[in-house]
Amino acid sequence: MKADTLDESPVSAGTGSSSSNSCRRRLMTNLLLILTLIAIVVGGALGFGLRDHGFSRVEIGYIGFPGEIFQRALLMLVLPLIVTSLISSVANLDLSASKKMGLRGMVYYLSTTLLAVILGDILVLSIRPGLVGRDDAATNATVVNATKTGLEDVDPVDTILDLIRNVFPSNLVKATFESQATAYGVYNRTENGSIVSEKDPFIKTRDGMNVLGLVAFSLALGGVIAKMGEKGRPLADFFNAFNDATMRLVGIVMWYSPIGICFLIAKKVLEMDDLETMFSQLGLYMATVLSGLAIHGFVVLPLIYFVLTRKNPFMFMYNMLQAMLTAFGTSSSSVTLPVALQCLEERNNIDPRVSRFIMPIGATVNMHGTALYEAAAAIFIAQSKGVSDRLGVGDYIIISITATLAAIGAAGIPQAGLLTLVMVLTAVGLEPDVSLIITVDWFLDRFRTMINVWGDCIGAGIVQHLSKKELAEDSARRATSHQNGRVNNGYSEVESERL
Repeated sequence: MKADTLDESPVSAGTGSSSSNSCRRRLMTNLLLILTLIAIVVGGALGFGLRDHGFSRVEIGYIGFPGEIFQRALLMLVLPLIVTSLISSVANLDLSASKKMGLRGMVYYLSTTLLAVILGDILVLSIRPGLVGRDDAATNATVVNATKTGLEDVDPVDTILDLIRNVFPSNLVKATFESQATAYGVYNRTENGSIVSEKDPFIKTRDGMNVLGLVAFSLALGGVIAKMGEKGRPLADFFNAFNDATMRLVGIVMWYSPIGICFLIAKKVLEMDDLETMFSQLGLYMATVLSGLAIHGFVVLPLIYFVLTRKNPFMFMYNMLQAMLTAFGTSSSSVTLPVALQCLEERNNIDPRVSRFIMPIGATVNMHGTALYEAAAAIFIAQSKGVSDRLGVGDYIIISITATLAAIGAAGIPQAGLLTLVMVLTAVGLEPDVSLIITVDWFLDRFRTMINVWGDCIGAGIVQHLSKKELAEDSARRATSHQNGRVNNGYSEVESERL
């Protein structure tokens, strides 16, 4: 018996040690995620705890400074990441494989964005949040007109033309920090002795990266490099190395994310004016939008992923939590792009050829949350102004289509959806007045950005599953090419020795 006890003791000790090591590894793997969750809670508590101190806007800016640094660090990496990831992924893929992957991605983006818009329409028409306390809300809402908020009357046709115009930037360097948009002046002409004024369109520049133009150029350059074969290999290797180096920088910056997110949330809580009024007047509207985002993000998208891949969508979601929390903290899908790529490749084992091709495009054109929000907000505003009865089936169809197009053209920056909402309102002849919802837009923006990023990531997982054959063929082709290169090099060396 004593011998048996001695034999079992090392086994028990080994089991305990193995379990301890496993827990330690699990903790280290999820350490950044745990710290980010803690940062969100601490940031919210810090903000609410300091609200009674009556800080000035300048002092609140100081409190948010660590968060600003985090956003700037990630934004610094967005440009090289978009350009190098797209060029390297397309240059290293067979062109036919790139076309098929791109087509699958675009079908997914358009169909799921339209589903989100329809869901938003159904919810806001069923719940009708704009009719609850309509008179009080209209009376007590913060009076902010379109001019004061910096929003302009936008023609939907011009918005679509601007979208196409920005795909072809006239100056690639300028595209890294500005885009173009249609604006209107006044043109006076004489007709029958009287002066007639009419709108005079002109193209103005606006601050912000022209991501559509950079994506188009990167895809084109990557395709040309792939077409060049061995001649283009040095250029492809350069962008591969550049992209890998950028991803390593992302890994370094991410360890600062808990501090940055904590202070970003604390600052935003301190900036809120009157919580009680905000929730009492717009509570049902917020609940409607949040319900739509929850249904789309946690029911519709996981169901699509499961049906197409037969894999557990919630394990996939768990591995993407770091990216989704970063989206919540920064309220920007562009800023979150580096984090999303890292989570996809390191935690969900998505092939870099897929993630670095699909995600930059998705961060530009795939905005599920924004599309749902804009459709719901447009109908809510119509209800709150008492003009919803004027809208027919055709108007709702126009709202759905325009919201989809507006979401594609929305910049991946905080509260960009508020700008494109004006286009949706104008499309159905409604006054472009967003004063009623502007007080809660910052709050809803964080949740819709999470859904935007989550939709991009689901798309990458689906495209990889559907592209297994093309990826396998591409890997075999590259292996054969590499082997032939080695044989040719060996042959050349033998010939040199013989000579």
